[in-house]
Amino acid sequence: MDTPDLPRQFARTGRFTLGAPRGLTLSEDGRRLLFIRSGAGDDRVGRLWLYEDGAERLLVDPSATGAAGPVPEAERVRRERAREAARGVVSFATDRHARVVAFTLGGALWVVEPDGGAPRRVRTAGPVVDPRPSPDGTLIAYVTGGALRVVGADGTGDRALAEPEGPDVTYGLADHVAAESMDRHRGFWWSPAGDALLVARVDASMVRRWWLADPARPELPPRAVRYPAAGTANAETSLHILRLAGTRTEVRTPERAGEPHPGGTWTDDRFDYVPTAAWDAHGPLVGLQTRDQRSVHVLAVDPATGATRTVGRPHDEAWVPLLPGAPLRTPSGALVRYAAVDGDTRGLAVGEATTPAGLQVHEVLGAVGERVFFTASREPTEVHVWSFDHRQDQARAQAQEQGLGLGLGQSRTGADSVTRISEGPGVHTAVLGGDTVVLDSRTPEGQTVTVLSGGEPAGRIGVLCEEPVVVPRPRHLTLGERELRAALYLPSWHEPGTGKLPVLLCPYGGPGLRLVVRTRAWWTVVAQWFAEQGFAVLITDGRGTPGRGIAWERAVHGDQLTPVLDDQVDALHAAAATCPDLDLDRVGIRGWSFGGYLAAGAVLHRPDVFHAAVAGAAPTSMELYDTHWKERYLGHPDVRPEQYERCSLVAHAHRLTRPLMLVHGLADDNVFPAHLLRFSSALLAAGRRHTVLPLSGASHLVRDEEAANLLRCELDFLKTSLFPALPATSATV
Repeated sequence: MDTPDLPRQFARTGRFTLGAPRGLTLSEDGRRLLFIRSGAGDDRVGRLWLYEDGAERLLVDPSATGAAGPVPEAERVRRERAREAARGVVSFATDRHARVVAFTLGGALWVVEPDGGAPRRVRTAGPVVDPRPSPDGTLIAYVTGGALRVVGADGTGDRALAEPEGPDVTYGLADHVAAESMDRHRGFWWSPAGDALLVARVDASMVRRWWLADPARPELPPRAVRYPAAGTANAETSLHILRLAGTRTEVRTPERAGEPHPGGTWTDDRFDYVPTAAWDAHGPLVGLQTRDQRSVHVLAVDPATGATRTVGRPHDEAWVPLLPGAPLRTPSGALVRYAAVDGDTRGLAVGEATTPAGLQVHEVLGAVGERVFFTASREPTEVHVWSFDHRQDQARAQAQEQGLGLGLGQSRTGADSVTRISEGPGVHTAVLGGDTVVLDSRTPEGQTVTVLSGGEPAGRIGVLCEEPVVVPRPRHLTLGERELRAALYLPSWHEPGTGKLPVLLCPYGGPGLRLVVRTRAWWTVVAQWFAEQGFAVLITDGRGTPGRGIAWERAVHGDQLTPVLDDQVDALHAAAATCPDLDLDRVGIRGWSFGGYLAAGAVLHRPDVFHAAVAGAAPTSMELYDTHWKERYLGHPDVRPEQYERCSLVAHAHRLTRPLMLVHGLADDNVFPAHLLRFSSALLAAGRRHTVLPLSGASHLVRDEEAANLLRCELDFLKTSLFPALPATSATV
């Protein structure tokens, strides 16, 4: 059936993200909201905006500055870790009152003051990465050439606070694992007084050096990447207090967790990771995690001496999850941290109080007074913004103990102390400041950004994204005995009972990401586009995905493929029982990253169910992926080699009997091209025919026109494989 050119729109609009407000940042008092937004739904240039007194105002238009220049290598790496594909203003930082805003253009430092004046360039010692104003806005700290420096917001007094002692040492930047697998993209934090900084020093000299080259550009030298593959050395991260007066104190962190660190076949209680760091009114607060990820210690730091005191030490037999936004402290000093509630709920502890069982917490958004805001799910297809006042919960618990006491089986959970802020189906998040809450809501109808003042709507931020030419029509399902959440997309023109439809599964299926949510996301639009080409498209979130409890996520511990694949098969059969028009004799599967791994694994291990696959950026050799992500699930490859082999695609290449197309960016420094090449070589050695589509110059995130043409190539391959009598159609879709 003829359909509008969705692939071209998909690429032109940056997967429908261009024109969306992002980077929402409130001043401490909640009076000013800063954000980035491009000029239209097909404009890739980010501009800086201010919302104040009910109105939007443009602060920075990069085209008006005349700024130009290459992006520094460290900034390019930072953007790759953040999957940042836009141009212009892509990030910024501000002082506590949002009076001074710092950002970069072409590696140069720029400053704008919302109270008046045009953006101005600030001269620095070199190309700038991650500039951040001091709390009072008088100074700006930044990284250049691995050194941490400060300069006055007026351009005076540029000086180094710490300079690297060797070519593999940096101050103020996150290492690869912190940024890629722990969601920590920063490497320095100002003190509230603005007289010192907590700074990460990273020494990557012991990390193996891998090389990436562009075969289409043989005149260019290969690029060196320090990549800590599973079982190999991580970078060494230490923390330091750097004072503007010129003195320096190293934070004295413990080397090991000690008792009661859990044992096991593989255990390593060395503190190899620094997943969190901050500096609040009580002082620096640091989180350390052991190499085997079974213990996390939260440390309060004395900034004068560098001495530390342990204020939290969760441990777990499998792994301790890292909760974004935590730990933090409220003004009273109550520690906000991850907690397992009633055994199977990823909850939140504030002081001695915890959020209620069944409320799966995803992220801590911050605290206003003693009221903590967070996102969480009761139903896994929705995410809402909640608040929790631990003082009410503690008062209730004290009253119970002074009266009748806690009843049998009762716990100190704040069922009466949590309040849901967001409304309606969707995925909601927020930023906070004073009595202002800005809700960022992604719903089935699109995105809205609503400003709440004192709990009441006070305004909206404009969303300029293009409307997709293909409108998603998901049918949400709960399937099988495990109540798998799934979404089924059928062609808009299909009438039930008029004919069988080939089935296309489009899962991710891995940790940290759900696709079956009640929102209009880019993957829902792509799913409907494939449906309009004649497929019944099924997306399922199985075991290992977030939002269903601790046991659900831990089901993949030791085996990241078998339970995940079983859930896809079970969902397929259950969906076919619900919708008899699904043709189980023609089933394809496609995916990217973990989804690509799952797609390739499906045709290797279940050719009785899956008849063709497209696997993009698939990690095919588990020992080639990074330490933190892979050792969490499979342990150390030298100690548990059987788990790595069980999950490896290369080890099972000889099993392939179905059509398989492998797609990979040759500049991918997350899932290296070695994954593709080793798997393809193993398939060839086994005499297994397959298709390889290398993307020259592409990273883990395929951009621009390449994304449109890739969708067409996938469609051609799947139609040729599942409809062998039909011609390819890429010229007409």
